Amino acid sequence: MTLWVRYARNGQEGFGTLEGDAIQPHAGDLFAGATPEGASFPLAEATLLAPVRPAVFIGLWNNFAEAAAKQGLTHPESPLFFLKSPRSIVGPEATITPPPGYTGRVIYEGELGLVIGKRVSNASEEEAAAAIFGLTCVNDVTALETLTADASFPQWARAKGADSFGPVGPAIATGLDWSTLRVKVSLNGRVRQDFPTLDMIIPPARIVSLLSREMTLEPGDLIACGTSVGALPMRPGMTVEVTIDGIGVLRNTFAG
Repeated sequence: MTLWVRYARNGQEGFGTLEGDAIQPHAGDLFAGATPEGASFPLAEATLLAPVRPAVFIGLWNNFAEAAAKQGLTHPESPLFFLKSPRSIVGPEATITPPPGYTGRVIYEGELGLVIGKRVSNASEEEAAAAIFGLTCVNDVTALETLTADASFPQWARAKGADSFGPVGPAIATGLDWSTLRVKVSLNGRVRQDFPTLDMIIPPARIVSLLSREMTLEPGDLIACGTSVGALPMRPGMTVEVTIDGIGVLRNTFAG
């Protein structure tokens, strides 16, 4: 397993592998032939950024069986998806800030993220599985009152696409078996979500295959696989942590 990170150090951005408490810088293209460059340096000397900068950021709804059962929802045959603005993405330790003037509820949603590593269009499930570069943690932040503000049109993109509403990180893990993982979310140290990824209704390879029938996916694109029970509002000053063993802890503070 390899952990890939993006970082800022000495006024410059770079990417590399996280090896314990050190980063090994790399050169080239993360998705096409990255090679080590220069000496490693302590993680403490760098600021971790979101590990990916997607052109397309897709989120799924109603993709976990326990949550569907609790809400009385049927299982979808195809991904029920929306698009989040790529500009919503922030990295570990960044502050989550609601839009100016918004005073309603803002909830966290811990999710497993799929990072695409090669171009796919109308792919088979086998081709789709091979196109998944790695896995990361996502917090799909949502402004609930914005979502339902207009009864004639649910505003998914607006409610979920505000600046800072897409924390991602701390790393992209390659060589990790998605089916063995658990997504845990804690709020001020108290666990609020803890669910197995194996509870997904539509698994990763099928998600990518079906989405690729609708749109071409490119290296670096990001898919958040949906959340389960336990998503709750945050209060100002709270710290939210999304943890997936093998990937790490995505920690952010809610400004309110």
